[in-house]
Amino acid sequence: MSNIKKAFNFIGTFKRRKATGKGTNTSNTQKALELIGTFATGDAELAASLLDEGYIQHNLAYGTGRDAFVGSVKYLASAPVKTTVRNVRAFEDGDKVFLQTVYNFAGAGEQVAFDIFRFNGQGLIAEHWDNLADVAGPNPSGRTQTDGPIEASDLGKTEENRALIEAFLVDVMQGKRPEKTPEYFKGDVYLQHNTGIADGLSGLGAALEALAANGIQMIYDRTHQVLAQGNFVLGVSEGTFGGKPTSYYDLWRVEDGKIAEHWDVMETIADRADWQNENGKF
Repeated sequence: MSNIKKAFNFIGTFKRRKATGKGTNTSNTQKALELIGTFATGDAELAASLLDEGYIQHNLAYGTGRDAFVGSVKYLASAPVKTTVRNVRAFEDGDKVFLQTVYNFAGAGEQVAFDIFRFNGQGLIAEHWDNLADVAGPNPSGRTQTDGPIEASDLGKTEENRALIEAFLVDVMQGKRPEKTPEYFKGDVYLQHNTGIADGLSGLGAALEALAANGIQMIYDRTHQVLAQGNFVLGVSEGTFGGKPTSYYDLWRVEDGKIAEHWDVMETIADRADWQNENGKF
């Protein structure tokens, strides 16, 4: 489905819900798209209807609870510059939905984000995690932070692909068994969307060498979540970059049992004194 069609679909759903007062047959993915859409529409009533009262917020720049989210929607609606929301990818894994989206909040500049929403047994959104970074230009291979395939396939291989990425995060990203790195790839075939890294394992190696030459280490210490639908797998990790506490969100596309493509957003974790909630980043 094209991004334009997705946008029309969830805008159309806003109208249907407001006209009928019903949303019980709406999928969790559609509800998540509706919720982020309220940043653009300013529909605080719809946002409130989608959220559990005890909504848990892990974006440390915002308060927790349903009322805090609704307050953000109202604030953006009152801003002189309209917020824009462009969803790129949407996937569902059990009671969670994970999205890749480009936001421009009240004209502050485009940001690419990964959002994770957890739904409770009543079909309401109960918890949220995310990572955001400024939109940048194409990387050395000419790829952007969001281009490439968008639809999940190989749905029957979801658990196989999840297990592959879980092992990769430990073996390679956490550095437990770095000698196994070539086993996860098909030669040097690796499409890269990180803003500073070129395609291929060779491109990744060159980028890490350049960081090391400048005294910068990219360290993954712990995996918090691994979500999957078909051939797309999202890993949420904690570590440091250049010595600063960092949250890593990495989306991989798997093809024939090998890692074929990668998108990511890394974000420095705010100092605790600046947190607007006490739920923690993860």
